[in-house]
Order: sequence, then C-alpha cells, then structure tokens
Amino acid sequence: MSIHHDLAALQRLTVHQLRARYAEVYGEGTAAGNRAWLIKRIAYRLQVLAEGDLSERARRRAAELANDADLRLTPPRAEPTPAQPEAPAPQAVAPPTLPPKDPRLPPPGTVLARPYRGETLQVRVLDDGFEFRGRVYASLSAVAKAATGSHCNGFLFFRLALNGGKR
Repeated sequence: MSIHHDLAALQRLTVHQLRARYAEVYGEGTAAGNRAWLIKRIAYRLQVLAEGDLSERARRRAAELANDADLRLTPPRAEPTPAQPEAPAPQAVAPPTLPPKDPRLPPPGTVLARPYRGETLQVRVLDDGFEFRGRVYASLSAVAKAATGSHCNGFLFFRLALNGGKR
C-alpha cells in the first residue's frame, strides 16, 4: 500500500522537490525540469524497487522487437553521387525554361505605388524580381512582408488580383 501512497504524493511535489526525490531513488541528480517526465521516471523506479525489474525473458523479447521494428517512416534522401572521371562527356543541354510570367504582373519597368500607413510604397517591376527600397525581392509577397512585417499576398496587397484589383 505504501507504493500507491508514494506515487500519489509525487503529484503534490514541486519540480525542485521532484529533483531531490529523483536523486534519492536513482543515486544521482538530474538537470531535468520537466515535471511530468520526472514523475514518470520516479514512479517507474519506485515500482522497480518495490516489485522488481523486468525479467530477463522480457528484456530479450523487448530487444527482439526493437531489432525488428522499422523505426524510420520516410527514407533518407539520396545524395547525388560525384561524377566519375570515366563518365562520357556531357551532352548539350537546353537552357532551363523559365516559368510563364504571371498575367497579373505589369511589364518590367513599371512602378507599383501603394499607400500604406501614411507613406507611399513604390516597387519597380524587374525582369527577374521586384526592387523595393534598394533591394531586389523574388516575389511581391516578399516585398509586402518587408513593408508590413507580416505575411500577406503580394498581388492582393498591391491590388493586382485577376478581378481588376478589387478585393
């Protein structure tokens, strides 16, 4: 009956007291500050001391199960292998095709202006990005985030939506 009383008493202890109790039952201190973890570890140790540990047969079975367990849920990414010196000469490769330009974007050179919090934000459309305050950004959303400090859709922020810019 005292093991049940000891386990119930653990719930009323503070983290500092649990660390002290941990040191009592394990013979060494811990730096852990997670109350739930300390309670579980101490409760396990108290039960082992009162009722005995796992049998050797149970330990062997647990080891067998651990060896058979397929712990990894996703396979590791294959790393590219270095090119071998005896590999054939590379064939002529076509230049990568650029994704089609978004129809909502105005032509390069256009300056988008948007009033925001008492100032007018100006963004210049480039061939490969957007210039805002001397920096080039890859997307209008990145510009909107730089301007506002929070993520928002760049097309909506600069009123370039497909419905004529109306929200």
